[in-house]
Amino acid sequence: MQKAHHALTPDTLTMLQSIATTGSFAAAARALDLVPSALTYRVRQVEDALDVLLFDRSSRQAKPTEAGLELLREAERLLEDLDAVANRVKRVATGWEPQFTIAVDSIIAKATVMELCDSFLAQSPPTRIRLRDETLSGTLEALTSGQADLALGVADLMQTNHLQFKLLGDVKFVYAVAPHHPLANAPEPMSDEAVRSHRAVAVADTISRGRGVTIGLLGGQDVFTVATMQDKLDAQLRGLGCGQLPECMAGPHIDTGRLVVKATQHPARLVRVNYAWRTAGGKQGRALQWWLKQLESPTTRSALLERHRGV
Repeated sequence: MQKAHHALTPDTLTMLQSIATTGSFAAAARALDLVPSALTYRVRQVEDALDVLLFDRSSRQAKPTEAGLELLREAERLLEDLDAVANRVKRVATGWEPQFTIAVDSIIAKATVMELCDSFLAQSPPTRIRLRDETLSGTLEALTSGQADLALGVADLMQTNHLQFKLLGDVKFVYAVAPHHPLANAPEPMSDEAVRSHRAVAVADTISRGRGVTIGLLGGQDVFTVATMQDKLDAQLRGLGCGQLPECMAGPHIDTGRLVVKATQHPARLVRVNYAWRTAGGKQGRALQWWLKQLESPTTRSALLERHRGV
């Protein structure tokens, strides 16, 4: 007996669709330029392989059974998928990557990333886009490990012949607390001793190997660790801890009094944020070319650092 997956070929599925559309084996045979007996034999082969009856032959009309209707529904979907795959293969042959993965650091404005994805996908390219949420060293690691093709928000540069970097912009950090936090009324500049006695909010490094990067924490300080920079902002707005925040994210909340900026013994951090991509393998794919072209715009680069959701 023929195995089921061998029986369900594109030609067979098209044949079954023709029978259902024309309403009879004879009409379908004429449409497909087949001898009626040959068509009937092929249908029986499929039925034997699936061990089901696909058409009710009790009348002149070839009426699909419930099992036949289910197969016809799936046949339509499968044939559409095959056409889509064929079209994708043809277009990928023109230089489009099958999949393009972007590592997005939590310091990057996701709303702007989504707007760029919208513009990219509006072209109906054959490339599938995948976004990876990363933080600190994990953003660069996703690129160097080959898990991403482009990284947005790389702060820790690593000189290598296989990577290329360009500047997104500089991000200023401010030390901020909620107005009801104990440090809100502390004398300035605050000493390390004063800060150490209060819980800090830190963003977890997503690097998979090694200990990762720790920024702005004092030895012996209690720490509340969160997943993203947005989570850190939310935690500090609630008074769950203190710490440095990107001014572009904290600014609107500072203006409305929901956060209070405090001076410490240390100068404000200014972080140079970059985007990076892998150069190994020679020619750039068309998806990478598109994204790099968008990133040439100063407006786009600024928006990636400043247009945070809810700001």
